[in-house]
Amino acid sequence: MIIVTNRIKVKKGMGAAMAPRFTAPGPLDSSKGIVKVEVLLTQNLSDYDELNVNTYWETQEDFTSWRNSDAFAAAHKRPEPSSTEPPKESPILGSELITYEIAAMKEIAK
Repeated sequence: MIIVTNRIKVKKGMGAAMAPRFTAPGPLDSSKGIVKVEVLLTQNLSDYDELNVNTYWETQEDFTSWRNSDAFAAAHKRPEPSSTEPPKESPILGSELITYEIAAMKEIAK
């Protein structure tokens, strides 16, 4: 199993508002090999908000297939502005993808 973290810096005050977008129903839900999605909001940052969107995949190949899919492209496409409205500024300041392989894990039974 692998975990892919998309570490996203967003404008201050936007993190909590954006977090549910990553867990809303969509094409990711039916992607081969997806196990779960969790969104973490980093605490105690003063200049920006940071979301860590962790997606858990059965294999690296499953993630790569999702990343190269038309569904991925559609899910990440910004809406086209109407001709009467100025384009909206994105709240995203930057992002970084980090991939982890689970090397060891312990689940605590309660």
